[in-house]
Amino acid sequence: MPGGAAPLLLISMPQMADPNFARAVVLLCDYTAQGAFGLVVNRQIDDPAWQLIKTTPEIRVDPDVRLWMGGPVDLQRAWVLMSEAQGPEDEQREVAPGVLLSVSHELTLRLLQAPPSSRARVIVGYAGWTAGQLEKELAASAWLTAEVDPGLIFGVPPEEMWETALRRLGADPAALQTSSGVH
Repeated sequence: MPGGAAPLLLISMPQMADPNFARAVVLLCDYTAQGAFGLVVNRQIDDPAWQLIKTTPEIRVDPDVRLWMGGPVDLQRAWVLMSEAQGPEDEQREVAPGVLLSVSHELTLRLLQAPPSSRARVIVGYAGWTAGQLEKELAASAWLTAEVDPGLIFGVPPEEMWETALRRLGADPAALQTSSGVH
């Protein structure tokens, strides 16, 4: 499956025992023989960003901005996920039509200072898999896969995204197997 599989959405099955991925929707950005990289797209952090962000020089973070938890790896690293190009072109790439990923420090700072937008979010941390790890999880039925849908990522409230993604696949979340844990 590596190589041509990304981008896609990974939707965790109800039996996912790892709290980092329970009821998670992950945008799988890169998937190669060396491993995989993705961002959880439905976990908004409750605390306002201004309580969590420390910059030098100090900036005024908009009081309504919230960060998003992209996964448990490298929580000091930030990305911007957005629906349209913003900032320097050499610091962003289209993951899928209507979904762009940026590493621009300047764009990150700008978004932290502006009122929140449903079309762009600052994500900290990421989800990573070593070579062969994601294949094993897929074989163990830990994840369902779906095409990337910008409308789901940017248009559905985070607390509804997992169930909405499952229903769009034709699955009833209550009817899915919930017995043994995985991960």
